[in-house]
Amino acid sequence: MLLFLVLFFGIGFILNMLLRSTWIMAVVYPLIVVMIVDNVRFYEYVTNPGPAFSDLAARLTGLAVADILILSFGFIGTIIAGIAIRMLRVRGYQMF
Repeated sequence: MLLFLVLFFGIGFILNMLLRSTWIMAVVYPLIVVMIVDNVRFYEYVTNPGPAFSDLAARLTGLAVADILILSFGFIGTIIAGIAIRMLRVRGYQMF
């Protein structure tokens, strides 16, 4: 859990700094979770959405508590990265 928190904090901080936005990683993170959890190819969500989304729902509801905690800590890491970037910008630090 700590690994996912630190990993996504670092990735989120760097992306927020380089793209000059505050919450980009918090918006992208659900897509990353879908890519981690689901086996369906991305284009099948467009070409065959019914079975693709029902399979995604089944896989998300079938996650174990440990998996949910790990993915939740990754999301918390992205939120902390957004808060850190916002605090640094308010205090006058201009990153890139």
